[in-house]
Amino acid sequence: MPEAPAATLAGAVTAAASRRRAVLMILGAACLFSLAGACVKALGGQVPLAQVVLCRNLFAVLVLLPLLWRAGGLAALRTRHPGLHAMRLVAGLGGMVASFYGLTVLPLATVTALGFTMPLFLTLLSIPLLGERVGPRRGAAVLAGFGGVLLMTLPGGAAGAHAGGLLAVLAGALAWALAMITIRRMGDAGEGNVAIVVWFALGAAALSGLASLPGWAWPSAGQWAFLVAIGVISAAAQVMMTEGYRRGEATLLAPFEYSAILWTTTLGAVVWAELPDRWDVAGIAVLVASGLYIWRREVALGLRR
Repeated sequence: MPEAPAATLAGAVTAAASRRRAVLMILGAACLFSLAGACVKALGGQVPLAQVVLCRNLFAVLVLLPLLWRAGGLAALRTRHPGLHAMRLVAGLGGMVASFYGLTVLPLATVTALGFTMPLFLTLLSIPLLGERVGPRRGAAVLAGFGGVLLMTLPGGAAGAHAGGLLAVLAGALAWALAMITIRRMGDAGEGNVAIVVWFALGAAALSGLASLPGWAWPSAGQWAFLVAIGVISAAAQVMMTEGYRRGEATLLAPFEYSAILWTTTLGAVVWAELPDRWDVAGIAVLVASGLYIWRREVALGLRR
């Protein structure tokens, strides 16, 4: 009988340690994604966007190969849902191109904050595409979140100074939301995580490679360094994010993704002297608060179901 409490205690300690590692994984992934974004911004639009997207996915594939091998090699890429993969490719590639463009014209933290409109779009799209019901509380949080975007467009705000960049990043967030819905459908259909990630990287590399051929500009040595870093860092961040969510509950980990705001604000201030004004800060605060509230309501509704 005395062994049962000891076993229970050991299990609780192990679970707590696993959760701590998962949180660190998510924090590390948010940091790495911020670094990858900083590398895109450091290129300053001097390398054609199609080539940046090509290198991001091509070098990511190289990093993902060990993960593919561990999952069973080419057999892990067998799929019965090519149509869903194509939809995820188009939506995800559109989101990537839009966010990369935004990074060339807007401050790093602004792009990151606007990217957090994705949960708002996801909530809205879940009504017609997933048949979910959105109550008045989540609806009000979505409106508040877009109110935060409006605050960032007020005179003096960085987003308002470049309407094209603002619209591009918002369109990218909408595309990412569509990609997330497609991923959810593939997950419900039994598609493996490795197949979803690797097929996207391969497809995005192929399409961006074709798009980059007509206007190919050979990068300098320094630009090649940034291009390789974008792909390797993004792939490492993706692996860390996946491992974090494998080790811990999404209900615990999702808020830690918002730490990317701190990373990008720091990087932007130190490297490019990008200091957000009061409207930017207010808009970012409202966006983060609305996103966290939607997450909290999702958790509560999930537990109730």
